[in-house]
Amino acid sequence: MSSIFALADCNNFYVSCERVFNPKLEGKPVVVLSNNDGCIVSRSNEAKALGIKMAAPIFELSGMIKRHEVKVFSSNYALYGDMSQRVMETLSGFAEDIEIYSIDEAFLDLSGFSYENLTEYGQKICSAVKQWTGIPISIGIAKTKTLAKLANKTAKKTPGTKAVIDLTVSSRAESALAATKVSDIWGIGSSYSEFLERTGIKNALQLRDANSLLTNRIKRKLGVWGTRIIQELQGIPCYSIETCPPPKKGITASRTFKHPIENLSALKEAIATYISIGAEKLRMEKSVTSSLSVFLMTNRFKVKDFYYDLKTIELPVATNDTGELIGYASKALEEIYKKGRMYKKAGIMFKDLLHDTRIQMGLFDVRDRNRSEKLMKALDTVNLKMGSDTLVYAATGLAKAKPWHTVFEKRSPFYTTNWNQIPEVW
Repeated sequence: MSSIFALADCNNFYVSCERVFNPKLEGKPVVVLSNNDGCIVSRSNEAKALGIKMAAPIFELSGMIKRHEVKVFSSNYALYGDMSQRVMETLSGFAEDIEIYSIDEAFLDLSGFSYENLTEYGQKICSAVKQWTGIPISIGIAKTKTLAKLANKTAKKTPGTKAVIDLTVSSRAESALAATKVSDIWGIGSSYSEFLERTGIKNALQLRDANSLLTNRIKRKLGVWGTRIIQELQGIPCYSIETCPPPKKGITASRTFKHPIENLSALKEAIATYISIGAEKLRMEKSVTSSLSVFLMTNRFKVKDFYYDLKTIELPVATNDTGELIGYASKALEEIYKKGRMYKKAGIMFKDLLHDTRIQMGLFDVRDRNRSEKLMKALDTVNLKMGSDTLVYAATGLAKAKPWHTVFEKRSPFYTTNWNQIPEVW
């Protein structure tokens, strides 16, 4: 049985999530902002048509936004995460296996559906996702993951496709490859695309059909990764569906502050909050960390006063206990903190992750690990049932107004994850 992959990608995902609960936004230019309402991270097609670029700083577009009545929203990650889960659950009912690639993308294994009209089947999936979740998606179908990714981009750009393109049909594959710039191929970064363009390869079709002499040169430059890309473009699968993604090598939680912070106690609250976020992720993935790093930095654009430092602590016993990690992080922060500096960013990193069944106890460890495990389980259970941050450590700060808090001035309600903000129908 030959492999058939489909890449399902949500269209303008963050914007689409906002539109599900606010239909008045349909047909209007809409943008969603990054943390602290700094840059644009999602745009509706109407906003793209106005020339609004991805990652553009919002303050530079104030005139255009007012002139064209662009609707602006802060990121609402609780909403987007919940809507993503609903989309993925819907997609899983249409494939033998599914690999969740990102918050708005998933690869589907359609190898067992070769007897179907794949274009019609893809359109059926799109209709179901739109009907059941309200989120519009596009689907690219092909014999390899790289071609499926390419097909998806083509489907988004090509009118009349009904958001689905099947590149297992050879006549479509040639034109789609020719229309795809080499820089738009999955896995080709900017430096590699510049190299390929210098060798005369401008699009995916030329890369697929490169002669042996040129192919060897490309393989020497791009290595194994480049070899696999060429094979994938030729319809030879090098990657399979990963239903069980490999465990993460590390976890990072950090934020850039809206306004610089000098106060050590405020920085400790911020670091404790980031530890809480990271430790919760560890427990969700049934992992522990044996290495903790804390870092601080001032504004990197002020070169004369720029300061950055990082302290790493090798833990005597690997752990995912929030309270224990906060204690270590607080000590690390005190070592790198310098009074009188205005800090713009702080964060934590967990490294050397292990499965929580592989913890090696320390000879001099006096901590009650069984009690710790029960406490963390109770903490996570309450927060899952009653809402995030229902129970928090006092070290994260008890005051409502916190100078280090991420700014979300234009955030929509938590429509699906907070009982008090569920929409009412009259």
